[in-house]
Amino acid sequence: MRLIPRKATAALGAGLAAIALLYLSASALVAKPSTPLTGPAETRLSVVPLSFDPDAATKTRFGKLTYRGGLNLFARSVHFGGYSAIALDASGTTLLALSDAGSWMRATLGYDGTRLDSMSNVRLGPILGRDGKPLQSETERDAEGIALLSGDTNAGSALVSFERDHRILQYPFTPERFGPPTGTVALPKAARGMNSNQGLEAIATIQSGRMKGTVVAFSERLQDRAGNLIGWLIGGPAPGTITIRRLGGFDITGAAGLPDGGLLLLERRFRYAEGVKMRIRRIAGSDLRRGKLITGETLLEADDLFNIDNMEAIAVHRAQDGATVLTLMSDDNFSAFQRSLIMQFALP
Repeated sequence: MRLIPRKATAALGAGLAAIALLYLSASALVAKPSTPLTGPAETRLSVVPLSFDPDAATKTRFGKLTYRGGLNLFARSVHFGGYSAIALDASGTTLLALSDAGSWMRATLGYDGTRLDSMSNVRLGPILGRDGKPLQSETERDAEGIALLSGDTNAGSALVSFERDHRILQYPFTPERFGPPTGTVALPKAARGMNSNQGLEAIATIQSGRMKGTVVAFSERLQDRAGNLIGWLIGGPAPGTITIRRLGGFDITGAAGLPDGGLLLLERRFRYAEGVKMRIRRIAGSDLRRGKLITGETLLEADDLFNIDNMEAIAVHRAQDGATVLTLMSDDNFSAFQRSLIMQFALP
């Protein structure tokens, strides 16, 4: 089921749109777990294979990317959903995802050749606070981005960005535990004035080149006076503010570093009159300079005639065949009107 119908009639008007917004928000709020997980737990998962174009199931080329399969995910746990941040190990088989309800998920991805065709061994657990207990309030649980610092998706260390209570924390993790945090990344001054639900939406680290090790953070919709989107280079050799040209009213929902030192941005646009749209942009490493207005290259743009939902999470790994593979996941907002999807594309 799509997020909402692709086209609404003019007769609906602004009043019915507002009612629909309240209805969807209320549905999501009721379904979102009010209490956190108390500890790690396994859950059963069912998957349905997903073609990207429902009208052309065998088509694989979309924009500048090659589709490598996708899955519609159904789990038995009320804590499954809301996935806004993901990371993969180097083999592309172990997935670590964070939910904006304050939980983590670890799962095994399976392939038929190069095509994603299964997810198994699903395990959920709570993100811990500084006191070693699961994060409690909705304000503090809203995890939106993850960037691995060391290790892999089984055990290591990562930066996690949160919105509402805007912060970036360093988290150690093991197969059975995520946290408590061991450090805090100081936010730029401009980041402290973000709206509660349009805050730190994406975080990534630069993997190579002159900016290697730099943390890149983006708000969902914080804009400069010209209406362009603001991000920050944190740490590294040249910290400072960067600006992403806002194209077509899209907002930033995810980011991932590329092996060549560049960056991928996942973007979303939602309007009641047109439904949801998704875009992936590639930013060259040479463009990541403070003070620069960056446009980048559009790799893919899709509306809800394709099999997309509220796409919020993106990760990159190098497949065995040498391809750079993008993994995307959707945040279903714990709503019956939306879906948890995972899909993969390969760069040219």
